Amino acid sequence: MKNFEDHLADMQTDMVAVCMEYVDDQADDVYIYCSYEPEMYTFDVFFRINGKTVRKNKLNDAVSNEQFDVSLDRQRALLRIGNENLIKIHAKCKEFGRDMPTEIKLHYDVKKNKLKGSYKYEPVYSNDKERLPDHIFDAWFNEVKSHDV
Repeated sequence: MKNFEDHLADMQTDMVAVCMEYVDDQADDVYIYCSYEPEMYTFDVFFRINGKTVRKNKLNDAVSNEQFDVSLDRQRALLRIGNENLIKIHAKCKEFGRDMPTEIKLHYDVKKNKLKGSYKYEPVYSNDKERLPDHIFDAWFNEVKSHDV
């Protein structure tokens, strides 16, 4: 019988798989941001490809010959699936009597096949009138991008 950690690992693995499918398995790193605060789910992702950190809509900026499908329909599908996984994580948290993280940051290192996660349980933005999940996602993106060569 699966325990909570097994369910969580399965859903996070599915998030990574969907993101890798979105980039045709061409990413070196996948960075997944999930947030849940007062009845609002947020999912977003960015990638490192060829040493360049790029948002999901800017994948083609990282390659010269290969063109990714970054159409709005495809981006929406990716975000929808990510949000569905986040809702499933919340359902498992309820089922197992666990607190739902307010923030999940996942980093998948493709070459090492290693997934690292960090989790927060206190409010990250809902207690700040100016701050939105996008601000936190953008700050993380800029932090990772600052390490590009």
